Amino acid sequence: MKAMGTDPRILSLAAEVAISPEQNVPVILLKLKEIINNTPFGSSELKKVKQDIYCYDLIRYCLLVLSQDCSRIQGGWTTISQLTQILSHCCVGLEPGEDAEEFYNELLPSAAENFLVLGRQLQTCFINAAKGEEKDALLHFFEIVTDSLFWLLGGHVQLIQNVLRSDHFLHLLQTDNVQVGSTVMTMLQNILQISSGDLLRIEGKTLHSILDEVVFKLLSTPSPVIRSTATRLLLLMAESHQEILILLRLSACYKGLRSLLNKQEPGTEFSQELRQLIGLLSPKVYQEVEEQKLHQAACLIQAYWKGFQTRKRLKKLPSAVITLQRSFRSKRTKMLLKLSRQKEEEDRRLQLQLQRQRAMRLSRELRLSMLEIVHPGQVEKHNREIEEKSALIIQKHWRGYRERKNFCQQRPSLVEYKAAVTLQRAALKFLAKCRKKKKLFAPWQGLRELTDACRVELKQQVDDYIRRHPGSEVSGVINRELHSQAQERLQHYFMGRALEERAQQHREALTARINTNIEQLMKAPSLKEAEGKEPELFLSRSRPVAAKAKQAHLNTLKHIQAPWWKKLGEEARDEIDIPKDELSIELGTLFIGGTKPP
Repeated sequence: MKAMGTDPRILSLAAEVAISPEQNVPVILLKLKEIINNTPFGSSELKKVKQDIYCYDLIRYCLLVLSQDCSRIQGGWTTISQLTQILSHCCVGLEPGEDAEEFYNELLPSAAENFLVLGRQLQTCFINAAKGEEKDALLHFFEIVTDSLFWLLGGHVQLIQNVLRSDHFLHLLQTDNVQVGSTVMTMLQNILQISSGDLLRIEGKTLHSILDEVVFKLLSTPSPVIRSTATRLLLLMAESHQEILILLRLSACYKGLRSLLNKQEPGTEFSQELRQLIGLLSPKVYQEVEEQKLHQAACLIQAYWKGFQTRKRLKKLPSAVITLQRSFRSKRTKMLLKLSRQKEEEDRRLQLQLQRQRAMRLSRELRLSMLEIVHPGQVEKHNREIEEKSALIIQKHWRGYRERKNFCQQRPSLVEYKAAVTLQRAALKFLAKCRKKKKLFAPWQGLRELTDACRVELKQQVDDYIRRHPGSEVSGVINRELHSQAQERLQHYFMGRALEERAQQHREALTARINTNIEQLMKAPSLKEAEGKEPELFLSRSRPVAAKAKQAHLNTLKHIQAPWWKKLGEEARDEIDIPKDELSIELGTLFIGGTKPP
């Protein structure tokens, strides 16, 4: 979406880029530099110009041009260096709006990578150049590219990690050329001054490579410019991060670094920075750094522990206050309730006393009035009758109290007796079933041994039976048929006996259930006195019984509600056949059986 109120210069430039051939686009994009320079720095107008440049994709055109081969671009490195300046100035201070994610995650990392690639190409051209003028020009272009990169990193600090992790930056740092190496290390020093914390966020291998290259340039390069820049850079890294200082002091890779630094020529321009670096690497300073580090760690641990304890107490404080308030309020409520009960008891006691006094006064007045009415000769008789009635009332109340007390004392024993009877009945049934099963599944124990006299007697009985019941001669086929029929009948008998036993057990279970229901109904109170779940005792689990009870209830209800003249001459009968359609009464509060619980 294009921004409203676009600068006409940007609009005409974007149109010219769109209609121009590809080889003329870099030269046309250089006009952006004039537009940016003519706009006041830091003003809202400059921000609007940058937003218009981004909206019309002129920044992407600059990136595409920088990614092309420099030999195909008009103006060569001059055009490229100016485009890097334009790109860095456009990206810094730009507010992308809706496309912020694409701008920060794709466009900016791509621009930084393109700057590093251009730096490597300029480094290669500078090393391969033969003429001094050409080298000076290439070095100037290289400095412009590095300055543009530093400007971009200053506006977007999150790109520093991408630059430090890049292989192109490491190759730029590893150059042997004095001028290029000095420029790169100066840029690294400026970057670390902006944000030194990003140096520890990169991988350990990359960090070791950077440290190795800086130490190598410090110790092996004869140029004082490189050595001074490397010394300042190493001193900045050691002072900013204790981890790097410990690494330089204890790592086997940098063993003997302090002795080699002591051998450097004194009296140089960077001798002060060198002495500071040697002092940092000395054991005393290292010990102080370690103690300081331990002190900071102890302070941090104490701070975390004290904060934890304080937060814990603060968390418990509301609950403690709430508990205290709850206990105080409950105690106060109990005291108020106790006082109110005492007051109610006193009021009740006073009312009872007043009622008794009134009753005594009324009774005395009644007696006096009766004595006035009764004839003087009948007073003794009247008093005797009153005493007899009083004695009868007292005896009646006393006997009722005594019987109720005896009944309450005997009730647990009655319940225990009924429970014992029920348990005995169930135990006897269980033992009878066990004996029946033992008889049914008892193993065959064989026949008893017969004596000679028993054998003679049995033989005589058999002979007498055969003599009285002579049998007809039957063939073997008929005998086998009779034997198979006998076996079938015997098998049928045994199979039927098991079914009969199961049916008998079912009948006994139903009988026991009916007896239990009858006992529960006998013990249950009346429907008027029933409370809670006691009405459930009147429910029946048998649907036929429930249906019969419901029909009888409906018949009785209809008979009771019938007018008296319909009942004249009616004989008592068991059932009254009344169709259900004629009944229109709400039965929600009556007994309805046969409903099984879900």
